[in-house]
Amino acid sequence: MLDIKITKTTAPKAKPADESKLGFGKISTDHMFLMDYTLGKGWHDPRIVPYAPFELDPACVIFHYAQELFEGLKAYRTADNKIQLFRPECNGKRMQDSSERMCIPTIPVDDFVQAVAALVEVEKDWVPHSEGSSLYIRPFVFATDVGMGVHASHHYTFCIICFPSGAYYAEGIDPVRIYVEDEYIRAAPGLTGFTKCGGNYAGSLLAGEKAAQKGFAQVLWLDGIEKKYVEEVGAMNIMFKIDGKVYTAACEGTVLPGVTRRSIIELLRDWGYEVIEGKLAIQTIMEAGHTGKLEEVFGTGTAAVVSPVKELVWKDDSVTISGGKIGPVTQKLYDTLTGIQWGKVEDTKGWIVPVCEG
Repeated sequence: MLDIKITKTTAPKAKPADESKLGFGKISTDHMFLMDYTLGKGWHDPRIVPYAPFELDPACVIFHYAQELFEGLKAYRTADNKIQLFRPECNGKRMQDSSERMCIPTIPVDDFVQAVAALVEVEKDWVPHSEGSSLYIRPFVFATDVGMGVHASHHYTFCIICFPSGAYYAEGIDPVRIYVEDEYIRAAPGLTGFTKCGGNYAGSLLAGEKAAQKGFAQVLWLDGIEKKYVEEVGAMNIMFKIDGKVYTAACEGTVLPGVTRRSIIELLRDWGYEVIEGKLAIQTIMEAGHTGKLEEVFGTGTAAVVSPVKELVWKDDSVTISGGKIGPVTQKLYDTLTGIQWGKVEDTKGWIVPVCEG
């Protein structure tokens, strides 16, 4: 159990007057959680303090060797004014898995959840009230040793910051066009594809920019060995409903084990769908699209929950899915999961963690 010291700001910011213009990650709340790590001492001095910049030495390890990782989750305000989290322990466990790969000391899952909940309670007035909006929570860890030697740092900072964010689909769910990337790769076996580290995202930017210039919303990555099997989309996992069955890439080291992905698979199996986690060739998907067997395609992630795909383009070939509209299973998944998150649908799975009254 962390003994968290709380220092409230003496100059709180004005809350946004128009929640329809929140956007995503644009406005920070008043406070942040901090905790330090020192070799031989462990994690220490957990505290909530006023939001402020870091002062870091130019030779700090994070700037030169990118030893860091992050997480992303949300807090939700229900209709009866309760504040709650969705499966935060899954984010805590994933952070541990990322930490082990990145040579960063792990944080106990219970401490992670406690820290998140404590900051959200302090910032409860920042949790938006409008339909579909939420408080985005960004926990992250970075190395703070100073020096040019390439080795694991002996000092780290764990920080959590929050951003009130607007509804992802402010004007209704809009299916997107996806470009299948077959030149660059996102991950390969033995590397860091399963971790949530910044380097994975930095390496994906070029392909993302190329896709955006061609009018696509996202890049679909193929495997790093044969460039044949689908893995994930830029900021989401992805699923394909083909002839009644749902297919998605297995989390075997190159795919991020998404919390939303995991939750959706559980729901689909509860509803009687066969979900196959394994290798699925892009050629197979395109052929299914042309024969009418590719029924629905959707991305899964914290920000959008589900993002329906209306078109896939690979090389000189393209297929349209669900007539360019959101499919019935995708819609049901979105309604069910967001219903649980915002307290409109009964949580029979034990996924919700209450934080406080709003």
